[in-house]
Amino acid sequence: MRMCLGCGEMKPKKELIRAVKSPEGEISLDLTGKKSGRGAYVCPNAECLRLARKAKRFEKSFECRISDEVYDNMERELNERQ
Repeated sequence: MRMCLGCGEMKPKKELIRAVKSPEGEISLDLTGKKSGRGAYVCPNAECLRLARKAKRFEKSFECRISDEVYDNMERELNERQ
């Protein structure tokens, strides 16, 4: 079980999408679940991603500042997946 950074609900890992911060510091969505690095989870809908972005939960989890461009790329990937 993992917690969504957007809505805060506990869900099975397979129902959530993992965002990952690579060892190089790059942040992206991990749609395969196999990328190495620090992970944080979000529901597979744009609203939870927006909630997590607004509350800066990804920034707290990854302990770094995340640019708007990275968030926009994550939202675009999420929308393409649906």
